[in-house]
Amino acid sequence: MLAVYAAAVYAFLHVPMLVLAVFSFNASRYSVWTGFSLEWYRATFRDGELGQAAWNSLVIALASMLFSTALGTGCAYGLWKRGSRWISGSMYLSLITPEIVTGISLLAFYQWLFRYANFHLGMHTVILAHIAFSIAYVVVVVLARLRTFDPALEEAALDLGATELEAFWRVTLPAILPGVAAAALLAFTVSIDDYVITSLVAGVDSETLPMVIYAMARRGVSPVVNAISTLIVVGLGGLILASERLREA
Repeated sequence: MLAVYAAAVYAFLHVPMLVLAVFSFNASRYSVWTGFSLEWYRATFRDGELGQAAWNSLVIALASMLFSTALGTGCAYGLWKRGSRWISGSMYLSLITPEIVTGISLLAFYQWLFRYANFHLGMHTVILAHIAFSIAYVVVVVLARLRTFDPALEEAALDLGATELEAFWRVTLPAILPGVAAAALLAFTVSIDDYVITSLVAGVDSETLPMVIYAMARRGVSPVVNAISTLIVVGLGGLILASERLREA
């Protein structure tokens, strides 16, 4: 009975995506199967707007991943050393805060900041916003890994003459590296997939792939949307599976 229930839940979650993937290979523009075709994938790669948006998304996601992983790992290490569950638990506030609230607060902050500095919305504001919300994901994942780490190993390194920084780089970091890698992949995934926050803090020259896809979908259902959505689902699904394997390593 439990297996049937689990299968029903998985079907409810994934059958719509499977249908979308199937119709991305449909020769017709409509939801009536008329034959197999790769035309919509070819149209996707020929679309200059989609290509620029994909490049913007990749640059933003990579920059966000690198900075949020470095900052989040340091933050998680500090919280682990301090041992304060109250402060550690407060990190979950960033995860449960609605994206629209986070986006509006960041936009208000940028507007206040731009009164005193000659800056405008663009790629840099999107990257900073993505770093801001990705750090919490990194902290939660790395902190979970640190809680399985034996602090006696670090203490032994200190007793043998290593400095705190050397003990971290040579003992602690190698031990938690799978968790750090999993956190990095998760940060990349949530960044490249974000729409709400990005749409509020992006400039005219920094549209991302989710923003362009949403605009295309509003103009009418296009098989190109099916194709690019399938590519995103497959790509992000692979990253999530890799992240889980690294986290459990």
